[in-house]
Amino acid sequence: MSTLNNPPSACPVNSHNEWDPLEEVIVGSLENAMFPDWKTINEVTVPPGEWELIEKRIGGVGIPYPKEYVEAARKDRAEFIHILEAEGVIVRQVDNADFAAPFATPAWQMSSGFCAANPRDPFLVVGNEIIETPMADRARYFESWAYRSLFKEYFHAGAKWTAAPKPQLLDELYDANYTLPGKDEEMRYIVTEFEPVFDAADCVRCGRDIFMQLSNVTNRAGMTWLQRHLGDGYRVHAIENLSPEAIHIDTTFMPLAPGKLLINPEWIDVKKLPPILKSWDILVAPDPLPNKDPLKVVSDWISINFLMLDEERIIVEKTQEPLIKALKSWGFKPIPCSFDSYYPFLGAFHCATLDVRRRGELQSYF
Repeated sequence: MSTLNNPPSACPVNSHNEWDPLEEVIVGSLENAMFPDWKTINEVTVPPGEWELIEKRIGGVGIPYPKEYVEAARKDRAEFIHILEAEGVIVRQVDNADFAAPFATPAWQMSSGFCAANPRDPFLVVGNEIIETPMADRARYFESWAYRSLFKEYFHAGAKWTAAPKPQLLDELYDANYTLPGKDEEMRYIVTEFEPVFDAADCVRCGRDIFMQLSNVTNRAGMTWLQRHLGDGYRVHAIENLSPEAIHIDTTFMPLAPGKLLINPEWIDVKKLPPILKSWDILVAPDPLPNKDPLKVVSDWISINFLMLDEERIIVEKTQEPLIKALKSWGFKPIPCSFDSYYPFLGAFHCATLDVRRRGELQSYF
């Protein structure tokens, strides 16, 4: 049954999983995008030494993204929005925000922010509730400002609007002595348990069950906060990623429909999946083709960062032909779209969207 006090149609925010028919979605913005000047997390989410090369390609840190990157990404974004609208989805736009403006807390300061390209990262929609997550990245501390007009509109129309405790992001949150774990060592990440932090993009929703990945931006305290906040009506399950560069679950573990889960075989050990998934079909993604990201800031496994429009229709990067073929063989209807040019802004179809409303009610699939 729905968690709403009123029927789902009474509230513009209603989304319980990744596959119910999509009716309304927020798409991120590239306006005023700044290349981040704070790199504590970024340095450990790419292969060792790669972040310095990425900085050189962009021309420095704390500066606007080059116009050619922005224009190319705008073109892909426009194609994406055209497909969404042609498929009957309402697309909402965010406000322009001044990401070049410096900001500070009593403990640290930043010369600029980042951008609003990826609404999946800072916000989690559970039923009729929008949750602002406690992100671990200092450069993204005020990213939510670009969404305030939309969220106030949704709030006045009946949606719940919650913010997790704003983290201090003191130096104690980041392991100053962090080194990549060895082959036989227990997995560890740059964030400590100093305070609850998590990105919403480390969560995927399957009705009453939410799967959440520990990563370089999500700790166990963050997972505990989400479970306590949602209460006994939900179960939050931990997902183990085999990559020490882990950031965001949607390049690793993607539920596609009831009973169907797609995994990245490089970063997921099927034997270590939560036992609750034993009744589901585990679909193994084919090796991705190299993407055309000029910065090489995202993994080739960005290939499975796609957006479900319903239990069959799925928007996927058009160059990933092996994946498109596999999806068709599994009974899905892939919709190809160009999106390589969006990758320098650290996201793909799932990251670049926040599904506000899907036609369906809260259910248990296990």
